[in-house]
Amino acid sequence: MTDRPASWRMPTPKQMEKLAAEAVRRPSPSTAAPDAPLPAGYWKSVLEDPRAGTTGTQMRQRRLSEIQRHVLRVSCRRCERTLEIQTADAVRLYGGNALWKDVAQRLLDNTCQQRTGRHEEDGCWPAFETP
Repeated sequence: MTDRPASWRMPTPKQMEKLAAEAVRRPSPSTAAPDAPLPAGYWKSVLEDPRAGTTGTQMRQRRLSEIQRHVLRVSCRRCERTLEIQTADAVRLYGGNALWKDVAQRLLDNTCQQRTGRHEEDGCWPAFETP
């Protein structure tokens, strides 16, 4: 520990003026307003990205007969279990018209280990993954 006063850490008035002048001269990192429209090229590149084809929400809402993937995977956010089922087996067990989110919830609930007795808290919380 030293006996120096706290003022030794503060810049001098001349240094503070210099810092303020540099801040005024420096351009701000973003000159556009937060609600300003984005350029058309940005949206074009976003929509042409191959990952933009199917979002997770769209995948969950699909019927089993519409899904092209060979393996479907769902995990529980609560107990960290992961289940996989082949699409053909899911169609055979639940039918081609069943929604993937309903099938996934049923698969997790059939083997759920987290039972509290309260309806709001019971069961697993699905997280849909892409294999």
